[in-house]
Amino acid sequence: MKNGFVAAGEKLLSRAAHALEHHPKQVTALIAALLLGGGGGAFAVASLTPETPDTVTVRQVLEAVTPLPVQDQLQALDVHRFKLFRSDVSRASDTVDALLSRLGIDDYRAAAYLRADAAFRANVLGRSGRGMTAEASGNQSLEKLSARWASPDYDGTFKRLVVERLTHGAFASRIETAPLVAAARMGSATVRTSLFAAADEAGIPDAVVGQLIQIFSGDIDFHRSLKNGDRFNVVYEALEADGEAVRTGRVLSVEFVNNGKTHQAMWFQQPGTKGAYYTLDGKSLESSYLASPMEFSRVTSNFAMRFHPVLHKWKAHLGTDYGAAMGTPVRTVGDGVVQFAGEQNGFGNVVIVKHNNTDETVYAHLSRIDVRPGQAVNQGQNIGAVGMTGWATGPHLHFELRVNGVHQNPRDIAKHSDAVPLSAAARPEFDRIARSMRMQLAAAGSSAIVARAD
Repeated sequence: MKNGFVAAGEKLLSRAAHALEHHPKQVTALIAALLLGGGGGAFAVASLTPETPDTVTVRQVLEAVTPLPVQDQLQALDVHRFKLFRSDVSRASDTVDALLSRLGIDDYRAAAYLRADAAFRANVLGRSGRGMTAEASGNQSLEKLSARWASPDYDGTFKRLVVERLTHGAFASRIETAPLVAAARMGSATVRTSLFAAADEAGIPDAVVGQLIQIFSGDIDFHRSLKNGDRFNVVYEALEADGEAVRTGRVLSVEFVNNGKTHQAMWFQQPGTKGAYYTLDGKSLESSYLASPMEFSRVTSNFAMRFHPVLHKWKAHLGTDYGAAMGTPVRTVGDGVVQFAGEQNGFGNVVIVKHNNTDETVYAHLSRIDVRPGQAVNQGQNIGAVGMTGWATGPHLHFELRVNGVHQNPRDIAKHSDAVPLSAAARPEFDRIARSMRMQLAAAGSSAIVARAD
């Protein structure tokens, strides 16, 4: 058995010598790799043959590596304070404990302070939609709490309530004022059940939908002509406070596909004008009047002969009735001055707005009146709410258009247009912006397609 091992060893050594003689570089590299891979202590590999251009010299490299003391690292971690951040939105039903719980705060001292703080109670509790940001320590103690909301007088600023832990552990609160920052946002939606449901699904604010309806009211009948599969892309302003949107601004551009037909619009302000919406090729979409005195409703009785539900006889119906829930806001369809605001026989509570030397509009059966005689009103301004005062069998708005005292069909009111054409001087700037808006609308539509594909 021993002689067998010896013979095998001699045979192995003979093969190794033969390999070394004929393949010196490969064998040297193999030995170096084995030694390097073995780990352990330091080592050196010497050349097995004299150095020639065909040989490789492997030299020893020594490097001392001193690891950082483990105990020092653990102590550094012990004294390091982690900060945790979380954001949410206030709810009208919030209590202090419920709000702090959603923000990941577990701090009874902070909760007690917030319950007693007059600024927090007045500006956060019972208020919905206020952006909240909390900064907490690693043990969920409150370090800083911020609440943001837009100023009620629409002056381009927002309010920020800050509750902060001081160095000695007590809390203090303050209210700050800062400017809102306008940022462009985009969205895309497809109508399945309703326009507002489509917008909600896409995260587009209702205020944007209201503007969209107003922009295209002269071209699209949003009460009757919406189809399943209609879609829109929109670019709009969001007024941000600390990077969070607190108010919706103006629609900058919009594309609406209704029953296969594409409608486009963009906002543009010529020098010396208040600004208006135009098609992307420069045609004005502005009208002296809105198509409807409510953002969204249904027509229940048109301008025609009808059987009067109270008088029980055929009588000319000199206006249009819009069915809507009690309290639905009613807006003036155009700029003007309130000529009458009060009670008037079968009309119940009524508002009459004089728009110019010839035109006036009538809003009847209101549940409340929000304007006074002689008051100047702007197109789209709320003047009251739907009701059923006077001779009314249910909540609705009776709306009339009179031109030189003669009743006209209110459904044709949007055709009374005082469009402001683009001037030659403004055309180059308009075309530049229109090219940008086309790209943005295309990007909005492409992002929606990608989202659905994902």
